[in-house]
This record gives sequence, C-alpha cells and structure tokens, in this order.
Amino acid sequence: MPETVVITRPRAQAGPLAQAVAALGFDAEVLPLLEISPVADPAPLRAALAELSDYALVAFVSPNAIDAAFAQLAAWPQGVPLAVVGEGSKTALAGHGLTDANATIHAPRDSAHSDSEHLLASLDLAALAGRRVLIVRGDGGRELLADSLRAAGARVETVTAYRRSVPELTPELALRLDALLARPNVWIITSSEALRGLAGLVDRIDPAGGPRRLREQHLIVPHARIAETARALGMDRITLTGSGDARLLAALQSQE
Repeated sequence: MPETVVITRPRAQAGPLAQAVAALGFDAEVLPLLEISPVADPAPLRAALAELSDYALVAFVSPNAIDAAFAQLAAWPQGVPLAVVGEGSKTALAGHGLTDANATIHAPRDSAHSDSEHLLASLDLAALAGRRVLIVRGDGGRELLADSLRAAGARVETVTAYRRSVPELTPELALRLDALLARPNVWIITSSEALRGLAGLVDRIDPAGGPRRLREQHLIVPHARIAETARALGMDRITLTGSGDARLLAALQSQE
C-alpha cells in the first residue's frame, strides 16, 4: 500500500473522492493543483443565463462550470437540453436537482470516455444547424467542442464562468511537495493543466532533482490526454482508468 494517495482536484470537488479513498484504508491527502475563482465580471455569464430558454443546447465543460452557473440561477428552465463531458459533471448536475429523470442530459455514450470527442458523437449535430448553442466553460481550454459545433452549422456562443490558476508557490506548499516527493506515492491527476502546473512547481522547488523525483511517483489518470501529457513530461508510471470515481478507486485498490 502506498504511503499516501494525493488528491489533486480543485478543493470544491476533492472532498468526496478523498473520503472514498480513506474508506478503502488509504492515507488521503488533498493537494489542489488548480485553484478555481470567480470571473472578475459576472455580467456576461448572467446575460447568457438570462437567455437559456432561447438555446437548443447548453453544454458545460466541467463540474466547476456547472457550479458557477447554478450559483446565478434560481431554477433550470424546463425543456432546455444540457450536455456534459463526464460522470463528474452529471454528479454535479444531480447536486443541483437535474438528472436523466427530469431533464434531457447529453453525455458520452460510454461513461469511461469523458471528452468532447465522445460527447460530439452522442449529439444529433444536424438537428443543431442554425440553432443557438451555449458553451459554459472556464478561461482558456480546448476549442474542439465549439469548433465542431460551428462546423455543423450551430450558432455557438461561449461564456466564461470561472477562472483557473496554478496555486501560488508558498513556503508551506513547497514543504508539502518536498515531503511528498521524498517517497513513492500515488497521485490521482484529473487534469492535464494541473499536471503541467505540478511539474512547474516541482521544477521551482528542486530544479536539479525535482523532475527525477516526480518521475518516480505513480499517477492514476482518467483520460488518455492526461496520460499523454504525463509521458511528454517524462513520466511512465501511469495507470489509465477511464472516467468516473469508481474506476479511479478500482485502480487504486489494484495497487495494494
């Protein structure tokens, strides 16, 4: 059993997974590698949400996008379809009272694959031609979903609901990272951006030995794109699980 299982999700989403890891008998440590903060000006988000009934589809790129949007909503308008890319986002919607039982929620047909490519494959793109589609997302990120919907003829609008940033390298964070890198651990990494941020932080605290120490850690990741990022950073101790906490936990148990 590893010394520690490091949960690197943003703090708002880390708790349930950390509790599930601890319930399996592992030592879970929450170390958010992305900080989520509100947009400086929420007016564009509020304006887009005020017109929800006019959209043929509203797509959310992450649980953070859902939480940020629903913080501005009294209720979801009946009959407006939603789209999400993964199981975490479906769980976030359920937390706001929306499930397959009371709403039309489009998601990848295979729950093991949480990405824009598989979401697009589940949509009737021809039916969206000429119609308004809203994508609620964080700052930056991939353009594949928006570009593909536009190519299919949809009138795509995007709105930023939150900001993402790598945490500031404080003395406390430097000490925590140094201690974690001093021994083999398992890191649950659910974002390529977070992994790149981790590599940058490690390089700053230990330019000479940090990259080597990071390569000695074992990563559990839910998506092939994150695994590709890890390999590009020189890491090869990688377990690819597919989307969903159940798969992450099953992979963790297999490490015992």
